[in-house]
Amino acid sequence: MSMLPYDLISMQDLDKAQIVSIMERATYYKAKVIDQGARLKVLEGRSIATLFFEPSTRTRCSFEMAGKYLGAEVLNVEIATSSVTKGESLKDTGLTLQMMGVDLFVIRHPMSGASGLFASYVEPPVINGGDGSHEHPTQALLDLMCMLDKLGSVAGRKVAIIGDVFHSRVARANATCLTKMGAEVVFAGPPTLMPDGADMMGCRLTYSMEEALKGADVVMMLRVQMERQKAGMFPTVSEYHRLYGLTPERIAMASKGALVMHPAPINRGVEISTPAADGPQSQINYQVTCGVAVRMALLDMMIRRGC
Repeated sequence: MSMLPYDLISMQDLDKAQIVSIMERATYYKAKVIDQGARLKVLEGRSIATLFFEPSTRTRCSFEMAGKYLGAEVLNVEIATSSVTKGESLKDTGLTLQMMGVDLFVIRHPMSGASGLFASYVEPPVINGGDGSHEHPTQALLDLMCMLDKLGSVAGRKVAIIGDVFHSRVARANATCLTKMGAEVVFAGPPTLMPDGADMMGCRLTYSMEEALKGADVVMMLRVQMERQKAGMFPTVSEYHRLYGLTPERIAMASKGALVMHPAPINRGVEISTPAADGPQSQINYQVTCGVAVRMALLDMMIRRGC
């Protein structure tokens, strides 16, 4: 088993062997804890603090469940009622919690780079739960687990990532993760929501959804992130859905049985229609299950280093 880096800020922090080790541990925990209902004590006596400066359901709750399934104490810091509202700095918040005996931090923040900055202030390991438009490494890992469970391997597979790529930390993390595992990644979306050439991460780009879908084994839709856009970057929501919304008809353009994925929350009728989101090829709910398993693996491997 490969030792993980001390902090997990970016998918760039992990090599292929480390990713494989995480997948192996996550598969074990999915079978043991989620499928069989076991409750373990491997992290008994350890404490995990989550600091979410942005709203979250899936990431925050899955980290909480993962910690509790492994026997850890989980402290969810309510930012709105914490001393942050009085002007306390990120550094002082972290140092305060560190002195209370926290063994690992999970942080989400609207500023790109905030998780790495936070890690430089505190001694315990830090997992990036999403920072601005930078990265979301645990999302990429759970997406990979979902693909491996359903496809067996991603090597040589085509993954189409479609939508608001420019603002998407999920797209960046997935591109790095999937290319390391041998997948072909294609970005698609309107020109105003595409990265420039310097930020392509070794992936192919097209403005044609149909071109991206052709031969795709996985279709990953991205939420249109209105909160990160300073100005309208497409005419109307209905126009966006007409050109880049996933429907059953468009799913049929991909490879037979192609997986339909989305990091959620989904905007029904914007980047994906309800029939597509709830259809037989959709893995959106299964991604949530994989998220708990992956986060159990990370908590265990990063707190009990080498075990």
